[in-house]
Amino acid sequence: MRGHIVKRYKNSGSWTIVLSLGRDPQTGKRRQQWITVKGTKKDAECELMAALSRLDSGTYVKPSKLTLGAYLEQWLDDYARLNVRPRTYERYCEIVRKYLVPALGSIPLTALKPHHVQSYYSKALVSGRMNGKGGLSAQTVHHYHRLLFEALRYAVRHDMLVRNVCEAVDPPRPEYGQRTITDAQGVKKVLEAVKDTIYHPIFYTAAHTGLRRSELLALRWQSVDLDFATLSVTETIHRLRTGEYVFNPPKSKRSKRNIALSPSLAILLREHKAKQHSIMQHLGTHLKDTDLVFCQLDGSPISPDMVTYTFGQVARRIGLSGLRFHDLRHAHASLMLQQGVSVKLISERLGHSGVGITLDTYSHVLPGMQEAAVKKFDEVMETAAGNEPATLFSHTHSP
Repeated sequence: MRGHIVKRYKNSGSWTIVLSLGRDPQTGKRRQQWITVKGTKKDAECELMAALSRLDSGTYVKPSKLTLGAYLEQWLDDYARLNVRPRTYERYCEIVRKYLVPALGSIPLTALKPHHVQSYYSKALVSGRMNGKGGLSAQTVHHYHRLLFEALRYAVRHDMLVRNVCEAVDPPRPEYGQRTITDAQGVKKVLEAVKDTIYHPIFYTAAHTGLRRSELLALRWQSVDLDFATLSVTETIHRLRTGEYVFNPPKSKRSKRNIALSPSLAILLREHKAKQHSIMQHLGTHLKDTDLVFCQLDGSPISPDMVTYTFGQVARRIGLSGLRFHDLRHAHASLMLQQGVSVKLISERLGHSGVGITLDTYSHVLPGMQEAAVKKFDEVMETAAGNEPATLFSHTHSP
């Protein structure tokens, strides 16, 4: 007999499934697996048939007392610590320990069901904040879903689970608000407000290159060629909660790129380098190629959070409340699009993984560009009308 059902207690409403797993190849002893099922006898029979089916297909996983909370801690150590960046690992630990474990951690890993996860998402949207005041945003809960999905997929790959229950869960769909993007006058206003501060060259370079904050603050002089007016993005910088700064290569191949500098930016960086060289000499040292372009007086990194905070303070002071430091990147791309620069070139400057991301991000600029384009087309047609006779020409192209 491959399996049978036993009544646990009279009128208890629970049954025990006894599965025969064959004999142990080393000891020769018979192996059995006992599974408790609550409900009717029919429920137990259905569970027995399902277990036998999994045995036949080779997908049977022995029930374990390992809880989801214990498993997630194991996943953080065995997988996340080795495969994601330190800053990302910190965030994963925070999500697991502050949100997922308190809500779902006590459930045995093999007993986790889609309704457990779906119910947590619903509650998190209403009252998921740590301080108990309101719910989490749909975008935040979606991030938690992606983490849990990845962790359970790892469990499936290592035969700890038969399936990933997150595949049967519908996470909330993030609702992205209107992106704040300033025009050329707004950018100029910000730069004027910080003209005599250490933040001027940082903000100026961000506005003229579209670099991400992590790329900008990791820039070294060896990656800047002022003679040919180019710079290379080869590193990013992040500050951990411990205060430690970590440098990493860019996430994707496209993020590692060369960017042409405008003449005004090349002049500004040359002046900034000379000033930095003078300060270093005054401190009894000299400027090296490996030194950071934007740094403290002692050469140490500038806090990314301080850059963001300072920008926000400046924006509010000049009447541009809501504008973020990252919006300088958006402004750079939008202004270039409005000047007719190709989307592909802008995508390459920004380090996007594909042109589609650029189009999705800056689709709000395209309608105005289309209007300008059709007006230019009309101008060309009107100019051609009545001037010269029409001619035919051949056009060859390679497949």
